[in-house]
Amino acid sequence: MQTATIRISAPAHSLLREMARKEKKPMQAIIDQALEAYRRQRFLDGLGADFATLREDAAEWTRVEAERTEWDKTLADGEDA
Repeated sequence: MQTATIRISAPAHSLLREMARKEKKPMQAIIDQALEAYRRQRFLDGLGADFATLREDAAEWTRVEAERTEWDKTLADGEDA
């Protein structure tokens, strides 16, 4: 695996070192996990904002709800995917 050097603050380094010690994991693993969690949270935040915008458009939201109703019917059709 390729690596790179980055600068972090002394308090962040202390926190990282402590988390790695408690979890018995390399600091790199803690950073990797933190970045993945941050990426996922950003995605979900964006998705939530997109749905909020969609709900503000009453006509479009009605179309979304109608589509969901159609898809719900497929759950009871007795067919397996």
